[in-house]
Amino acid sequence: MLPTKKEVSPESSAEWLEIGSLEDIPRQGARVVRLAEGDVAVFRTAEDEIFALRDRCPHKGGPLSQGIVYGKKVACPLHNRSVHLDSGEAVAPDKGCAATYPLMIKEGRIFLGRRGQTSS
Repeated sequence: MLPTKKEVSPESSAEWLEIGSLEDIPRQGARVVRLAEGDVAVFRTAEDEIFALRDRCPHKGGPLSQGIVYGKKVACPLHNRSVHLDSGEAVAPDKGCAATYPLMIKEGRIFLGRRGQTSS
């Protein structure tokens, strides 16, 4: 099984949406999933870990999906503020949080939980 942000049981209360395979997301890049409640950025690290955050920087609302992924963080393209991919928390001394979403990989396919886990 491929590494993920965290293992999530399909029996949990989140509604799952199939969004593609790991290979659909470039290493140290992102893919945007458009939902009725707003865009979600799905990130892939150099180590093939995946994370999902609301595609909105907690600082000024910049598109995190267009930022630079380094380690387990992403730098917002607007003001270079960094956000932890695993928690959505801004890197200190900055403050704020982007909503996180659960992910799971099943039979090589990535599934996104439709309900955000942290408020922004």
